[in-house]
Amino acid sequence: MNDAADDAAKAEDTVADKPPVNAAVAHGSALPEPELARLTDDIVAALKTVYDPEIPADVYELGLIYKIDIADDRGVKVDMSLTSPNCPSAQELPIMVENAVASVTGVGPVKVDVVWDPPWDPSRMSDEARLVLNMW
Repeated sequence: MNDAADDAAKAEDTVADKPPVNAAVAHGSALPEPELARLTDDIVAALKTVYDPEIPADVYELGLIYKIDIADDRGVKVDMSLTSPNCPSAQELPIMVENAVASVTGVGPVKVDVVWDPPWDPSRMSDEARLVLNMW
């Protein structure tokens, strides 16, 4: 490959590694597409019931949910972040997310991992969260 092609490939990899705002990515599943879509929609709806105790917006609209993986056995793995490593709700929010996802009908075991890469920043918030927080 030439240098330009190498640079283009690296740029493409970097973009692919950054999930878009509020991305709920369900992959790696042999579940029928309608069932996978229903589970994904229901999981997102459940996540929207989990609010950061210090911010009047839910974790999904805040952009704290980075990835949702639904496996063949209906097990769900959620990668989420927090607004900062010093977040006072760092202990309770992942448990709240796990409980919300586990409450969805048809979901198997749930695992929530807190990740710091990429670090959360306000650009991950949805327009709805920006409106609620008056951050226009």
